Amino acid sequence: MKTKLILSIIVLLLLNLPFQFVQATALETIVQTQLGNENISVSIREINSGEMLFEKNGDIAMKPASTLKLLTSSAALEMLGSDYQFQTKLYIDGEMEGNTLNGDVYIKGGGDPTLQKKDFTMMASILKFNGIHQINGNLFGDDSLFSGDQLTPGIAKEDESYYFAARTSALTMSPDNDYDAGTILIHVNATNAGAKPAVTVEPSTSGMIINNQAMTVNRNQQNTIEILRQYGTNEVIVTGNIPYETTFKDWVTLFDPTINTLHAIKDNFEQNGLEFIKTSKLERKLVPKSAKSLYTKHSLPLASLMYPFLKFSNNSMADIFIKTMGNEFNGKGDTNEGLNALEEYGISIGLNMDNWSLQDGSGMSHGNKVTANELTLLLVKMRDNPAYKIIHSSLPIGGQSERNIGGSLKNRFNEEKYRNRVIAKTGHISGVYTLAGYLEANSGRTYAFAIMTQNQSSIRLNAIDEVVKKMIVKY
Repeated sequence: MKTKLILSIIVLLLLNLPFQFVQATALETIVQTQLGNENISVSIREINSGEMLFEKNGDIAMKPASTLKLLTSSAALEMLGSDYQFQTKLYIDGEMEGNTLNGDVYIKGGGDPTLQKKDFTMMASILKFNGIHQINGNLFGDDSLFSGDQLTPGIAKEDESYYFAARTSALTMSPDNDYDAGTILIHVNATNAGAKPAVTVEPSTSGMIINNQAMTVNRNQQNTIEILRQYGTNEVIVTGNIPYETTFKDWVTLFDPTINTLHAIKDNFEQNGLEFIKTSKLERKLVPKSAKSLYTKHSLPLASLMYPFLKFSNNSMADIFIKTMGNEFNGKGDTNEGLNALEEYGISIGLNMDNWSLQDGSGMSHGNKVTANELTLLLVKMRDNPAYKIIHSSLPIGGQSERNIGGSLKNRFNEEKYRNRVIAKTGHISGVYTLAGYLEANSGRTYAFAIMTQNQSSIRLNAIDEVVKKMIVKY
């Protein structure tokens, strides 16, 4: 009788275990199974109250990779405003003689990542509208709005050719609507087997030297095309084989965005009927007070830029946002002052910035550190930001195969029961995989979560995804 009573009491106790404890235990098991115990950090919070429901090493600072863009986007929208627009200005300085400008043309950069070939064409039209057909002078670029290193800390030498490691200038350009500022887009088109392929560049060669060493091969052979900029130079080398009747494209960074952009502008001006004297120079120079303003090009509003920034994890935009915040709030458009502004924002919304170590706004640097608990706290606090809806609608959506919707999550969470349930920012640098954002659980409730892994070569994306799926099922 006594034994039965004891068993009954145990059963009652088990039945009354807090459901949250059962959830946490199940999550602990899947975390340990999929991710292990070391070099990982996991956190999940209730979205409305911010209550911590589960954490594993949640207060250990780790490398966030591109999940750092969550802080950068929230700060930029709050501090600059969702309607903020970057400006690029066209000036002339000199005297007119008939259709000839005896003087110089100036382009003043405002950090616009959306400056494109079509804008150069507009500038050419404005000059011609003002009666200018020949320029007996120079084309100068004023990039003084930004200062300091064009590369943020931690960019490896071997990465400098790739679009995700572009240099940052106040006068820069993008070849397409992904707005990877500071790059050109190179197309390789096969010709006849045994001949060099055709190579074209958008918006133009832009002062770069294209060294085509590639070869067209038979249709059934492998595509081995590689496009790399030689370190510390303007030379781009195209190597490898391209099969007959195929194409290939890739982005490559500009060695000097300011000067390369001036080359692209001059190329466009000449294509549109403007003539420069043969001795004209392309150089950096401040716009003089005597210069006359002819045109101001405005970028898309910052709210619209959040879409490519977060969907496609645009690093060049992150660097531009940071330097712009530094200029607007601390009077200096460099990375350090921008990061100071970022830290001030974090403090203002209740984050413990002692748990953050910031080297850039993109997450590229291995020197960035933050805890998973701070990331989930940020995700909760972001909901109080008037621009929260902008950020939420700009994040990648799990299981959406269309790139413009799924973004960097387009090939993850594809099963029907998980599709559209994860809206989050991905992160990856060498040895580091992270994911942080919002998930809709089977209960219908929404949670903020962060999963961070580093120094674990065996960690795969599907291991992180399995943990998120367990969160969806158990909560």
